[in-house]
Amino acid sequence: MTNNLKYEEITEFQKDFKRLIRKYPSLPDDFKLAKKAAIELFHLFKINNFSVFPIPHFCSEDIQVCKVRKFACKSLKGRGIKSGIRIIYAYHKNPHKAVFLEIYFKGDKVNEDKDRIKAYLKGHPGA
Repeated sequence: MTNNLKYEEITEFQKDFKRLIRKYPSLPDDFKLAKKAAIELFHLFKINNFSVFPIPHFCSEDIQVCKVRKFACKSLKGRGIKSGIRIIYAYHKNPHKAVFLEIYFKGDKVNEDKDRIKAYLKGHPGA
């Protein structure tokens, strides 16, 4: 199967990402790897390497909101996949699309922004 998964980002995600790049300069490369090694494996190839976890109460037939918990960040040396970086995204089954909603460091914030997820889902039918 070829990669036909499209990626998009909401404005708030872009702001989160830019803020984190200042602290973790390897983040852009690490993020590219996470797309292939976690998101695409999970959704396109149906391989569960226990990196991606659907978030309860935010999934429907058409949209699945997920959290990437195993994210290797080279800037956080010695931590491997337990870097503490979390990525929240909405996977749309048709068309295959992942919309990034939030990225954060677990040491700065305990959980995802549920209000941000609700606001995103409110604007997308089928959620």
